[in-house]
Amino acid sequence: MDPQSLREDLRLFQSTLLQDGLKELLNENKLIDCILKVGDRSIPCHRLILAACSPYFRELYFSDESKEVDNKEVPLENLDPNIMEVIVNYMYSAEIDINDSNVQDILAVANRFQIPSVFTVCVNYLQKSLSQRNCLAVYRLGLMLNSPRLAIAARDYIAARFETLSKNEDFLELGPHELFAIIGADVLNVEKEEVVFEFLLKWIKKDKANRIKSLNEACDCIRFRLLPEKYFKEKVEKDELIKSDPETLKKIKVIKEAFAGKLPERKKGQDGEEGEEGEDKLPGYLNDTRRIGMYAKDMVLMINDSAAVAYDGKENECFLAAMSEQIPRNHVSLVTKKNNLYVLGGLFIDEEDKENPLQCYFYQLDSLAAEWMALPPMPSPRCLFGMGEVDNLIFAVAGKDLQSNESHDTVMCYDTEKMKWSETKKLPLKLNGHSVVSENGLVYCIGGKTEDNKTTNKMFAYNHKRSEWKEVASMKTPRSMFGAVIYKGRIIVAGGANEEGLIAGCEAYDFGTNKWSPFTDFPQERSSVNLVSCDGLMFAVGGFAMVENDDKECAPSEIIDIWQYEDDKKQWTGIIREMRYAAGASCVSMRLNAAKMPKL
Repeated sequence: MDPQSLREDLRLFQSTLLQDGLKELLNENKLIDCILKVGDRSIPCHRLILAACSPYFRELYFSDESKEVDNKEVPLENLDPNIMEVIVNYMYSAEIDINDSNVQDILAVANRFQIPSVFTVCVNYLQKSLSQRNCLAVYRLGLMLNSPRLAIAARDYIAARFETLSKNEDFLELGPHELFAIIGADVLNVEKEEVVFEFLLKWIKKDKANRIKSLNEACDCIRFRLLPEKYFKEKVEKDELIKSDPETLKKIKVIKEAFAGKLPERKKGQDGEEGEEGEDKLPGYLNDTRRIGMYAKDMVLMINDSAAVAYDGKENECFLAAMSEQIPRNHVSLVTKKNNLYVLGGLFIDEEDKENPLQCYFYQLDSLAAEWMALPPMPSPRCLFGMGEVDNLIFAVAGKDLQSNESHDTVMCYDTEKMKWSETKKLPLKLNGHSVVSENGLVYCIGGKTEDNKTTNKMFAYNHKRSEWKEVASMKTPRSMFGAVIYKGRIIVAGGANEEGLIAGCEAYDFGTNKWSPFTDFPQERSSVNLVSCDGLMFAVGGFAMVENDDKECAPSEIIDIWQYEDDKKQWTGIIREMRYAAGASCVSMRLNAAKMPKL
C-alpha cells in the first residue's frame, strides 16, 4: 500500500475515533471539568476541548505564567444560550447548522471566542446570501467585527444597487463613515454624479444638527468634476448647506478653478516623484475617475436557449450578459421602462410533470448578478403571443394555446409588485403571430392571424385604466410573424408573412394622426425579424427567408444577420453578415454596463 495513502487513512480513522469519543464523553457527562453559565443555562464541557478550539478560552484557563487556572464555572454574559450550545456542539462534532436566522449571531460569537473556521464559514454564507433585505445589516456587521472581506462584499453589493437602496429609509440611518465608504467608491453604480450629491444633502438634512459637521469630510466622496458645470453653478454653489460651511466653501473655490482648467499642484508620491502614487494624492473632491455605473449604455440584447449576448452597435462589440440554458426557444422577451428584462413562455415540455407537462415559465434577468430569477409561471401555457407593459403591469396578449392549438383572445396580466398573474379584458379577436408594443400608457396589438387562419391588418389599443380595447387605424398590409418597435415616436413594422407569402414591406404609424404611412422596404422578404430601437438607432436582427438549398429548391431558412436603418439616407444597411448569437434569439434594447460583462 502507498505510504502516503496509509498515513491519510490513519489520520482519518484517528480523527473520526477522537471526534466520536469526545461526543460520547460529553453526552454521557463524563470527565466534565467545566460549566459554561450562559443566562439561566449551564452548558457542561471539557476545558481541554475549549482551550484547543479557542484562543479566548486558552487564555482564560492559563495565567500569565502559563500556569493552569482552576476555573470550573465560567460565566458568559450577553450571549444567547442556544447559539453558545451550537458553538460548543461544533467544537465536539465539527457539525454546525447555519441558516438565515442564526448566521449573524453565530458569526458574532465565533468572532468573540476567536474560532476562525466557524467565522470563515459564516462570512462565506453571508456573502453568498446577500440580498436587498439584509445587505445593510451585513455591511454594518462586517465593519463591527472588523472583517474586511465581509464589509467590502456587502459594500460592493450596496454600491451596485445604490439608486434602489438609497430610497430606503434605513439607508438614511447609516453613520458618516459607513456612508462615506459607499459613496466614495469607484464601484458605485450611478450614471450621474448628481445622484450622489443629492443623496448626500438628503442624508445631512435627516439629522442636520449632528451631520452638518461631516459635510466637509463628505465632500471628499463627491466627484464634483464629473458634474455638469451648469449644475455645479446652479445647484452646488447656491446650496444653503454648502454656503453655511466655511471649510467646504474653500473646496468649492478650488473646484471652480478646476473647471476653469487650473488644478492645484499634485503632492509628491512616497518616492518623491510624481507617478502613479503621486496621481492618488489629488484631493478626493477633485477626483474625476468615472464611477463604474457611468460605463452603462443601451445595447441590443440577443436571448436564446444558451446565452444572452449584448451587442454594442456603435463600437461593434459583443458582451456576455448571462448564460441562459434554462430559457426555452420561441419565448417572448420584454424590457420595461425601468430597464427590467422579462422572458416568458416558449416551447418547453416538463417531462417530470405528467399531469401538466406544458409550462409557460417566466424569468427576470438580474443583470448585476448575471443570473435569471424564476417568477410565477403564466397559468395559461401559450406561444405566438405578444408582451406589453403599463406602469408595473406586464400583459401577455392572445397567442396560441399549447395544448389545444387554438388561438386565444384572453389577456393575462402580471403585477410586478404583487408578483401575481390575473386575467384582464379580452381582446376583440382571437389572434396569434401578432406584435405588441407599448406607448403613452397604452398597449397596442398589431396584425397577426385570426382563428380562421387568415392574416389581419387590424390594430387595437388597450387602456388598462378603462379596461377597454379600442380599434384604431389598420395597417395597409395584413401580416403576421413580423417585427414591430417604437422608433422616434412612431410604430415601425417590418416584414412578416401573409397569404401571398413573405413580406419585405414596412410601415410607420403616427400616434398623433392615427395613420399608417409607407416606410422604407426591407431589402429582403423576411418573417420573424427582430426590430430593435437602441440608443437612437434602429436595427433589424435575424428572421426567416426563402433560401435556395442544395437541391435548387427554395425553403424557409433562418438568417442571422444584422441591418441598421440609416435615417439620413432612408435606407437599410447590412452591418453584420452572420451574428451567431442571433440564432433562435429574441432581441430587445437594454441598458447594460460593458465594464461588468465579459467581452466576447
